[in-house]
Amino acid sequence: MDLKALQNGSDIRGIAVEHEAKTANLTPAQVGKIAVGMVHWLRDEKHLADKHQSGKLKIGIGHDSRISADSLKQALINSFVEQDVEVLDFGLATTPAMFMATQFPQYDCDAAIMITASHLPYYFNGLKLFTKSGGAEKADITYILEHADKPALVAKGSVTKYSILEDYSADLTDKIRKGMKTTDEKPLSGFHIIVDAGNGAGGFFAEKVLAKLGADITGSQFLEPDGMFPNHIPNPDNKEAMASIQQSVLKNKADLGVIFDTDVDRSAVVDASGEVINRNNLIAVLATIVLAENPGSSIVTNSPTSSHLKEFIESKGGKQVRYISGYRNVINKMIELNDEGINTQLAIETSGHAAFKENYYLDDGAYVIAKILMLLPTLKKEGSTLGDLISSLKQPAETQELRFEILAGNVRDYGEQVIRDLSGFVGSQRGMKVDPENHEGIRVNVYDEYGSGWFLLRMSLHEPLLVLQVENDQAGMNQKVLEELAGFCEGYKQLDLAKLTEALKK
Repeated sequence: MDLKALQNGSDIRGIAVEHEAKTANLTPAQVGKIAVGMVHWLRDEKHLADKHQSGKLKIGIGHDSRISADSLKQALINSFVEQDVEVLDFGLATTPAMFMATQFPQYDCDAAIMITASHLPYYFNGLKLFTKSGGAEKADITYILEHADKPALVAKGSVTKYSILEDYSADLTDKIRKGMKTTDEKPLSGFHIIVDAGNGAGGFFAEKVLAKLGADITGSQFLEPDGMFPNHIPNPDNKEAMASIQQSVLKNKADLGVIFDTDVDRSAVVDASGEVINRNNLIAVLATIVLAENPGSSIVTNSPTSSHLKEFIESKGGKQVRYISGYRNVINKMIELNDEGINTQLAIETSGHAAFKENYYLDDGAYVIAKILMLLPTLKKEGSTLGDLISSLKQPAETQELRFEILAGNVRDYGEQVIRDLSGFVGSQRGMKVDPENHEGIRVNVYDEYGSGWFLLRMSLHEPLLVLQVENDQAGMNQKVLEELAGFCEGYKQLDLAKLTEALKK
């Protein structure tokens, strides 16, 4: 089996459990080989074994609640131990906590691996890899998979079990108290906060963080890990998941609802009024926090954000940098800007991946919530909510997303040709103008006969698709934009336009 097919950008992902017609391609046997590639990378490329007198690497392993986690973890452990690696088995963990295993001095791991496939269905799984300098890049994963069949060092290592979530939670509560500028052990006393972990790895946050800080967590739901995800998909970008936490907040009359994805590198919230704060709204809340602390900061987002978000960030004295989708892409852009001397404190995608410069440039969903919790006492004194912070953020009348499968053999060439041709088409249309502040696909502002809004056509990062996002401030006008685009797309026989046809019938 071609291991390179398991690469998913800067992660490794595949089917770990056979499901219907889907054959497992991320098996314990495959993972054992990948572990060989990882050791080659850490030893030969990163030279991390050289710093130890013993010459042994120290690697931490954690996992979310997926049903395939134990077998894949054991495959990693078996392979690493045979390669003279000191293994720290952290059991149930979160992606941000596993990165911290490389930072906390009591563990001092050379590398850490998180076994997770984020929000994907239960039959998927994957591997995320960290060193002290941050997450693995796309080129690193390519190297690892290319070296998975190379000869392995044969010498016996060791394995020890630990629980990192206790230390990670203690570190987080300390940061929250410092952010509140208080030494009070229970600064959240009097607050009612609900957690929805979606049966992923985030259930710890209720007892080990919120309750420790004095919050009432009554009504928290789906805290128990269950890799079949029986209640809803653990995904803050999912309407069903957000409706679930919204109902719980309103039913329990809570001050705040918190929801995590499976491995807790993403999160979102619902405020006391029931307002859902994810996507553009979450970016606006975090931008408000960042710009109060760091006036004039730039904020990197992915490309499909509302035009109103740009206006909102600028009204707060900041600058939005719209960049290529993909959490590593926006984080790396933030690092690049800071290296150039441009103060950039936040990188965030509409999906909820958010990384702060002050927090190791790490996309950490729990730290996002920590930043929001730091605000709560002040908001309570003022008699306001999180929603009030972004009341000036204009909301579009309608938004749509359509995905078109590319049937051509050379997917990327075909998709990029469509995008180039669309640029020429837009140039000949009244009421449409290409937005020059864009780094991905083609973003077009629409006006006059098309209402007031924009659309973005871009290549999907990991699938053979063109993704179209359309937004308008005038109800009913998305339809006119789609009708115009349908006329343009008719000439592209290698595009599956079924979704567009379906949308036009509504």
